[in-house]
Amino acid sequence: MVGVIRPTIAVRHSARYSGLVLLTAAAAWAWAVLRWGDMGLRTMAGNLPAFMGMWTIMMTAMMLPATAPVASLYARTAPMHRAPRMVAFTAGYVLVWAAAGLPAYALAVVATHVVTTHPTTGTAAAAAVFAVNGVYQLTALKDFCLTKCRSPIGLLLRYASYRGPSRHLRAGAHHGAFCLGCCWSLMLLLMAFGVMNLWAMVGLAALVTAEKRLPRGRLVARVVGLASLALAITVFWVPLLAPNLTGGGMTEMGLRHL
Repeated sequence: MVGVIRPTIAVRHSARYSGLVLLTAAAAWAWAVLRWGDMGLRTMAGNLPAFMGMWTIMMTAMMLPATAPVASLYARTAPMHRAPRMVAFTAGYVLVWAAAGLPAYALAVVATHVVTTHPTTGTAAAAAVFAVNGVYQLTALKDFCLTKCRSPIGLLLRYASYRGPSRHLRAGAHHGAFCLGCCWSLMLLLMAFGVMNLWAMVGLAALVTAEKRLPRGRLVARVVGLASLALAITVFWVPLLAPNLTGGGMTEMGLRHL
């Protein structure tokens, strides 16, 4: 009887800690949906702090669902103070993705410049974005980072050696770096679809979660890579596949006035 009760308690604790992370992601999604009508419009034009805030909320919504089990597992590696461990770990993870907003902003500015001053090169730029993602999805580095995200036990053993008051934050940042290495090229697709495109956010979040959590996640990554390479060719005949770079999605992206 004891052997049955203990696993049940462990499952409940795991669900509770995962639930806290998922609740944070749900709040970010709710905010994004409620603000969809004015996400990134003129109030954000040329405003780096506003972009960074929006980007951080987007990444919180998109990335935390796939990371919730890892954060929960990290919290349960200690017998006490589990909630603060998980909060600090999650904060470190989000900080890494928030920092990625700086190059994302620079790319958004470049994309806007390309569309507004050299509209004929927009399709070529879109093809390059699709091709970069397609190639990276098939590389050994992608597979290495994805393996760390899918099976983080080795990383958790490493984090046990961390010391100091910032150890949980550092652990989350370290895991976030592997996640960034795994998913940066997928986020690059936002340059083609629109940085503030809600439907693109939903689709990419689903792909990230599928790669990390499904049993055949590595196969999903390869299929996405091949599909992206196909898009790199098809976009020359169907420019609307990349509305943000071919002129059809600048309103949604909200950077027309940068």
